[in-house]
Amino acid sequence: MEGNRSSSQSQQNRDLLRKIKEFTRSIVKDLSEERSPLIFIKRFRNYCTSLDATCACSSDLSKGCDILTLERQCHVHRIDVLLRVLLAVQQLLQENRHGSKRDIYYMHPSVFSEQSVVDRAINDLCILLQCSRHNLNVVSVGKGLVMGWLKFVEAGRKFDCINNLNTAHHIPVLVEEVKDIISVAHYILVVEKESVFQRLANDRFCNRNRCIVITGRGYPDISTRRFLRLLVENLHLPTYCLVDCDPYGFDILTTYRFGSMQMAYDAKFLRIPEICWLGAFPSDVEKYGLPQQCLLPLTVHDKKKTEAMLQRCYLQREVPEWRFELELMLQRGAKFEIEALSVHSLSFLSEEYLPSKIPGCLQAFNSLEDICEM
Repeated sequence: MEGNRSSSQSQQNRDLLRKIKEFTRSIVKDLSEERSPLIFIKRFRNYCTSLDATCACSSDLSKGCDILTLERQCHVHRIDVLLRVLLAVQQLLQENRHGSKRDIYYMHPSVFSEQSVVDRAINDLCILLQCSRHNLNVVSVGKGLVMGWLKFVEAGRKFDCINNLNTAHHIPVLVEEVKDIISVAHYILVVEKESVFQRLANDRFCNRNRCIVITGRGYPDISTRRFLRLLVENLHLPTYCLVDCDPYGFDILTTYRFGSMQMAYDAKFLRIPEICWLGAFPSDVEKYGLPQQCLLPLTVHDKKKTEAMLQRCYLQREVPEWRFELELMLQRGAKFEIEALSVHSLSFLSEEYLPSKIPGCLQAFNSLEDICEM
């Protein structure tokens, strides 16, 4: 099995190197014939601002194309960056090594000027070469954490979370190397912040609840999203997401479920359509008796971000109940953090709030399973 995996990886590298060679040859040919190369980069999006249910954003097809040419001055720098990053990727593939986006940035910091320029070039290369970022051997420094009823192996290294249920383990960066996944968990709980993750660990939440807990520590990196998707696909467990009741928490939730606009070209491999929003909801203020002093006013920026998110087509099309809660937040002009639940007691989150939420969600998941089996 390990030999097959290695052979498959080598073949994939050879295919990508062949595509890179064909691409660079075509550019050299155009230049030698005194023609400006034309580089076609397809555009992808995972949402638009049309509330028409017939929009095409639900498909994974491209939604247009950018044509880069040296004849346009505004494209010259983008092409320069693209070719420099391509050279770095080619080297990584040839040497079968991995490098970070930051490594690539520091190869030409004066040319790239900022990390986002490299990030865009990497996304452009993925679209041109029709692959995912990890296929380029470009990785990010992993920041996600996991604990609970789970065992797995990554690149020959064993991870036994069950042995220490409430101890945080770093999510592997090389998710494609993860195998032999074993779990007796009943569900997966994704929490937005490390502080909430640590609160659950301190309360020994996994001792009393047979689950897997994951945090991306804010906006999740690709490794966290790929690892979560791998668990969902292999374990077929109901998956819940707990985020702050504010625009950023909601945006993180939609990143897990629908993917990000920046990586819309790869959304089909990163999104978790099965994820259920557990909270925190604006309506939780009354339900759980949060006092007024626990609420914070929405800033002008918060309101603008919320109004923009309300225009996303997938909310109207797929989760109108999420849209209702977002509208309620905007209407009330208030937000609150998950930690605000500690106003009742430090253990209120693990002993009262989550147990009151999850049974209902489990029942809904089991009902859906029964319908699918009919």
